[in-house]
Amino acid sequence: MPDPPPQTLIRAVVRRRFVVTGWPWRSLGYLLTTPPMVLVAGLPLAVLALPWAVLLHRATTGDAPTPAELALLPLAGAGLLAAFGPLVALPVAAVERWRLRLVDTRPVEPAHRRPLGDGPGWWLRSRYAEAATWRALGYAALLSTVVPVAYGVVLVLLLLIVAWVASPLMVSDGPLSLGFGQVATAADTVPYVLAGVALLPAVPYLLALLASAHGAAARALLSARPATRLHAELVEVARSRARLVDAFEAERRRIERDLHDGAQQRLVGLTLQLGLARLDLPADSPAGKAVAGAHEQAKQLMTELRELIRGIHPQVLTDLGLPAALHELADQAPIEVSVDADLPGRPPAHVESTAYFVVAEALANVSKHSGATAATVTASQRGQILAVEIHDNGQGGADPARGTGLTGLADRVSAVGGRMYLTSPAGGPTLILVELPCR
Repeated sequence: MPDPPPQTLIRAVVRRRFVVTGWPWRSLGYLLTTPPMVLVAGLPLAVLALPWAVLLHRATTGDAPTPAELALLPLAGAGLLAAFGPLVALPVAAVERWRLRLVDTRPVEPAHRRPLGDGPGWWLRSRYAEAATWRALGYAALLSTVVPVAYGVVLVLLLLIVAWVASPLMVSDGPLSLGFGQVATAADTVPYVLAGVALLPAVPYLLALLASAHGAAARALLSARPATRLHAELVEVARSRARLVDAFEAERRRIERDLHDGAQQRLVGLTLQLGLARLDLPADSPAGKAVAGAHEQAKQLMTELRELIRGIHPQVLTDLGLPAALHELADQAPIEVSVDADLPGRPPAHVESTAYFVVAEALANVSKHSGATAATVTASQRGQILAVEIHDNGQGGADPARGTGLTGLADRVSAVGGRMYLTSPAGGPTLILVELPCR
C-alpha cells in the first residue's frame, strides 16, 4: 500500500523524490512572499517602537537620556505596542494562516473565540482579553526581527554558492574574495567551483528547511491549540444545548397555551351544550340516555385534557411560581408530602420548569417503587444555585439501572447544566439532591 502524501514540508523533505515534487516550488513561493509580509508587519511596529528607538539612539551616541526620559520612553513604547500592536498583528496573522498552506496543508484554525456581543466594542474587548491576540503580536515581532536575520543568513549562503560556481567568469576582472580566501586566476577557482557544484543539489533542501522552520513557528503561535479547540467546542456545545432547552421550553409553552385556550375552551362549550340538551330531554328516553352518556364522556375527557395540560406545563407554575406548584404536587400525591420552598425570587423559567418536573417524576417514583408513607420536598437558592431535595422514608435501594426513571431525571437536569446526586442504601431512606444553575 503506497504511503499517503505528506501534509507538511518537513515530512516531504525526507522523501527520496522530494526534488522532483512540487514541494520545493511551494517552499520557494513561501519564502518569496515573506519579504512583503515582513514590511507590512515591520513598518507599523517600528513606528510604534519609536520611543524605544529614540532611547537606544540617545544611549549609543553618548547623549545620555534624562531620568524623565528613562522613565517615560519605555512606558510610552510599551503603551503604544499594547494599544495598537494587536491591530497590526491580527490582520498579519490572518494572512499568515492563509499563506501557511504553502508549506503545511493541515487545517489551521484560529485560536480566537467568537465575541460575546456585536459591535466594535465587543470585538475589541474580546480580542484584547485573549492570549491568541498576544501570541499573534509576538509572531509579528518575530516576523519583523528574527525572520529577516534568518533569511539574510540563508541568502548570503546562496550568494556565496553562486559566486563559487561563477568565480571563473568573475576572476578576469582582478583578484576576487570568495569568503574563505582570494583567487587571482581561473586555476585558483577550481576548488571553489567544485564545492559550489557539489552544494547546488542541497539548495532546495536548505530552502525547504528554512521555510519549514518558519512555518512551524507560525503554526505554533497562530493556530488553535488542542486544548483551546476543545474548549471552544465545549462552549459551542453548551450554547447549543442552552438554545435547544430554550426552544423546547418555548414550544412546550406554546402547546400548553394552544390546548388551554383552544381545545379546552371548545370542549368546555361542547360540555355545556350537552348539559343543556340533557336537561331538555327525558332522562329515560333513548335520546336522553345517549346525550347523558356523551355528557359524561365529555366531562371525563375534560378531566383528562386538564391532566394533559398540567403535564405539559402547569398553569400554576406560570402564574404563581415554583413554591405554589410544588405545594399543588404535594396535595395530589398519594402519600403524605411536606414542602419547604423558601426562594428569594423566581428562578429562570427553564430552571423552574426543570425543578418542577424533577420533583413530579421523583414523587411518582416514590409512590410506585419505594413503599414510602411520607416524603419531604425542600427547595432553596444558594447564590446562583437552586437546590431541590426529595427525601422519602421508603425501603431504599433505588438503582438507575433498574429503569425507575432516575436516568431520565439525570438527563433532564444535565440538559440545563445541573447536577443530580442520589443516595439510597438498602432499607432506606432515599435522598435525591438536584442543583440547577440560575445564571
